[in-house]
Formats: sequence, C-alpha cells, structure tokens
Amino acid sequence: MTKITLKHLRYFDALARHRHFGRAAEASSISQPALSLQVKELEEILGAPLVERGARQIGLTLLGEEVAARGREVLRAVDELGALARASTGPWSGRLRLGVIPTVAPYLLPRLMQELGGRFPELDLRPREAVTPKLLRDLGEGRLDLALLALPVSEPSLVEHPLLDEEFLLVRHESAADLPIPPLSDLPAAPLLLLEEGHCFRDQAIAACKLPRGPAGEIMEGSALSTLVQMVGAGIGVTLIPEMAAEVEGRSAPVVLHRLPEPRPGRRIGLVWRRSNPLSDRFVDLAEGLRTALG
Repeated sequence: MTKITLKHLRYFDALARHRHFGRAAEASSISQPALSLQVKELEEILGAPLVERGARQIGLTLLGEEVAARGREVLRAVDELGALARASTGPWSGRLRLGVIPTVAPYLLPRLMQELGGRFPELDLRPREAVTPKLLRDLGEGRLDLALLALPVSEPSLVEHPLLDEEFLLVRHESAADLPIPPLSDLPAAPLLLLEEGHCFRDQAIAACKLPRGPAGEIMEGSALSTLVQMVGAGIGVTLIPEMAAEVEGRSAPVVLHRLPEPRPGRRIGLVWRRSNPLSDRFVDLAEGLRTALG
C-alpha cells in the first residue's frame, strides 16, 4: 500500500498556501503536472477529495483544511529535527530562514548578514522581507525559523529577545531647518505622511502622535520609508523614520532630520522564534551575539 510521504505533504502545503496549482508548482520548483499528480496521489491514499477545483482558483475541502494543518505541523517538526541535527555536530551550518520587516531590512540586514557570515561561514542564511502579520504567520506555520521585527508581539507561543532600542526622527524639508520642532500632536497639520496599512511602523507613528487611525491631515500612504522621504524632499508634508534609517534616507533628498521633544517616541527591535523550536537555546546565544555586535 502506498504511504504518505514528506513530498506529498510539502506539495500539498504549497497548494494550500497559494490556492493555485501554477503558483504552487512555481514555488515548489516543479512542473504543474508533477504537483497535480502528487496531490491526486495523496487524495487516493486518503480515499477522499482534498481539493475543490475551480476554473481560476482552488479551495480545500474540510478534510483538505485539516490535512493541510496537520501536514504543516509534521513538516515543521521535520525541519526542526534537521536543524537540531546540524547544530549538534559543531558550528552552526545549514539553512536558517530569517524574516525581516521592511523598515529594518534595508538598514540592518546587510550588517547582520556580514556578522553572521563571519561567525558562521557554513550558515546558509535565507532572508525574507515582509510585513509583521505575514512574518508571524509564516513563523507560526514553520516557514521561518526567526523573525526580526518590532517588539512586543505578545504571542505566548513565541520567544522575544530584544536587540536594540531606537528613537523616531522627524523628517522635514530642508527649508524648515531653522524652524522650531513642533510637538507630536501638531504633526497631522503638516500633514503627516505614513506607511500603508500592514506596516507596524505606521501603527507606532500613529500611537506616538496619539492620532486616530485615519488622521485628517494624512494625504499619502507609501509602501516604503524612502518614498515618504522623497515626498518630504519635494515639499509635501513631514514624516517619521526610525533612527537606523537616518544615514541612508537623510542624504537621499533635500531634507533635515530632527530629534523630537521629550518624551521621545521610539521602538524596540528584536528576534522572535517559536517557543517549541528545539534550537531555542542556540537562538538565545545567537541573539546575544548580535546584540553585542550591534551595540
């Protein structure tokens, strides 16, 4: 009798995530017919349909949803066992999947990759940039090993380890260099330019300025800090950026950066991983090493 294999589960997991045979096959680096064959074989082994096939997109049956969830747990456990085996043989080696939020990735990731590459030459670091909700979802489902993001996330199943604290800086057009620094409550009238929904830095900026979720002075949302800084350089509004972005963004447009009045708003950046991960102790050592290096 044919048995369920990890290959069946990995391909079905890809289909469950993408809900499209073509995209799932592309993500799995195989042909669409090959992926379809594996899913069909899994259905035959279980003796029931897992997929509801539509003209453009697919859905999962109730059994399919359950198989996807259980299969994801199996795949996560297998990946963690492999990582644990590699870690037990000596210096860290093999694949390490690291998620990073967009307001950290351009400014901190290159430095982290250099640091990790120097300490662990055999480490195959696989960084992925995404907004916080997606990183937390992928972390919980075993598609990431670690995530570098703003704390706290307040999820009992995850471990949080802080790396650094930083302030938010006010970005204004260079013509405002000698003007007084306004209080945070006055920023919406400037108006204040914000990142689009889904970015945790947007929520932090709104909280720092004590703004409602849809501030009246907001005229633009952007997908990247660099876009907002360029708009300020064009004379349109003001924005906030994290201190780590100052060196890059401060010279990219005719703008000036100011520290805000006390109490200065800021954020804490740290590493997050699953509490159940058998490499948790090694992640603590890794985080401590990075915190020292970044300090």
